Amino acid sequence: MVMFTCSAQHAAVNSGQIDIYGWLPNGPSTMQEPPPTKKKTANEATIMKTLPGYYTADCILATLQLLSKQASDSIFLPDFKREYFTEKIPCENIRIFQEKLNKLSEEIQERNKGLDLPYTYLDPKQVENSVSI
Repeated sequence: MVMFTCSAQHAAVNSGQIDIYGWLPNGPSTMQEPPPTKKKTANEATIMKTLPGYYTADCILATLQLLSKQASDSIFLPDFKREYFTEKIPCENIRIFQEKLNKLSEEIQERNKGLDLPYTYLDPKQVENSVSI
């Protein structure tokens, strides 16, 4: 559970923040007016009054960009650059796990070929093996 939370779940929640919330109406982190309380009362003018001003929007976008950016020293799930184990059974299990991750990555890449907006956040080759900010 810890490994999943610190790798795949974190990637699913964190990596696409700029893609999703970069257009502020998708999920503004601050609102200047309360949300409408009755259906069909919102219009372009009320939405524009509700959205944050330029300075606040710029701060939000800068934060999203920073949080979505991969670290320069990222290590991804299939990569085991350090040799923590030398025993036969753990090394074999790591090799099998890497094969499964690479196969899953290939399947995801194949599925994404036909999509206008590919979902890459859970491709093992793009999921960091830990949380890094």
